[in-house]
Amino acid sequence: MASEEAAVTMVNYYTPVTPHLRSQPVFIQYSNHRELKTDNLPNQARVQAALQAVSAVQSGSLALPGAPTNEGTVLPGQSPVLRIIIENLFYPVTLEVLHQIFSKFGTVLKIITFTKNNQFQALLQYADPLNAHYAKMALDGQNIYNACCTLRIDFSKLTSLNVKYNNDKSRDFTRLDLPTGDGQPSLEPPMAAAFGAPGIISSPYAGAAGFAPAIGFPQGTVQTVPGALGPLAVTSSAVTGRMAIPGASGIPGNSVLLVTNLNPDLVTPHGLFILFGVYGDVHRVKIMFNKKENALVQMADANQAQLAMNHLSGQRLYGKVLRATLSKHQAVQLPREGQEDQGLTKDFSNSPLHRFKKPGSKNFQNIFPPSATLHLSNIPPSVTVDDLKNLFTEAGCSVKAFKFFQKDRKMALIQLGSVEEAIQALIELHNHDLGENHHLRVSFSKSTI
Repeated sequence: MASEEAAVTMVNYYTPVTPHLRSQPVFIQYSNHRELKTDNLPNQARVQAALQAVSAVQSGSLALPGAPTNEGTVLPGQSPVLRIIIENLFYPVTLEVLHQIFSKFGTVLKIITFTKNNQFQALLQYADPLNAHYAKMALDGQNIYNACCTLRIDFSKLTSLNVKYNNDKSRDFTRLDLPTGDGQPSLEPPMAAAFGAPGIISSPYAGAAGFAPAIGFPQGTVQTVPGALGPLAVTSSAVTGRMAIPGASGIPGNSVLLVTNLNPDLVTPHGLFILFGVYGDVHRVKIMFNKKENALVQMADANQAQLAMNHLSGQRLYGKVLRATLSKHQAVQLPREGQEDQGLTKDFSNSPLHRFKKPGSKNFQNIFPPSATLHLSNIPPSVTVDDLKNLFTEAGCSVKAFKFFQKDRKMALIQLGSVEEAIQALIELHNHDLGENHHLRVSFSKSTI
């Protein structure tokens, strides 16, 4: 706050009556910090410069060095299309959220979202290359949400996007008549070549966001640029999934996932609990009695369900491509007394294996997509490289590389033959008893060896 007096007034006002934000109680108390230090002063200066540039353009008084002097020319090598990579994707970022943020800098014509190299990316086309220039200046390196979802922006080699479907993965805002397709926008051959990917782009997001994280956009600059960045805060409707998105099924904000196309001979409730538990705390799992390739997985909350869905849908497990979407059910029912279930429904709400029990746990910062390299921890001193290699080999994996952390021998990286092998090894060996009261912890790693 601006002064101690203001802080005291606020605490006194809200102590007798608890405020609620989106039906969540908010508790306010004094901090041990005398002041907040924001470490991104260079960013603030850059954002201020960019905002001044935007307002100057809107008032028509700007001559940028190197900017187009007459309307027919564009900065050398500059396209109206931006390529956007979102790093540290802790919360889902929908096409709506991108449209809302980037519209502050000019008219957005088209957006295509996709996943490449395990990263959520987007191509966004402005009506004018100049708008793309300002958006890149202002937004590159900024976080959409506090301390996560960092935007990395450059100009695309493409000068125009060809969108075939309007759905939650691609949108042409100039053509509302386009079909929704089946949620798999296929690209024209030259565009596919530009992606270096096959003709089908798959985005990890099957539906709307379904929750509202704290939006600090851009991080730490809202107070220091008076009034200027207020409009960049994303409206709640885009975030809480109240937008009607064609092709989105299930209940936005739901914490229950429907998981389909499982291998009924090999999948177990415990296996799904361990796998989905990488992305949140799993409370219940139910494999369908009459259709064992389908299961319901109930997560602790909607954020975790979305996170698990984004990271696991489309991954291979026991030879089949797993699909995860939000379920129409809001909870997994336990079987009634005497009802035959064959152990297909399990309650894990009190499991000691939950990774996210502690609020603000470090585990929240170490959530990565499935990868062939696993991070191992809690290794006792007596366990050798060969012990661990043998453990994974006996589980049916091919070990490509292994290394202990130099500073901490309790941790190691192991690289396996494929992502599918790593997923299966994680299910089988997370919490494996290594002796000396040490149980192995297994996570996906963002590093390679």
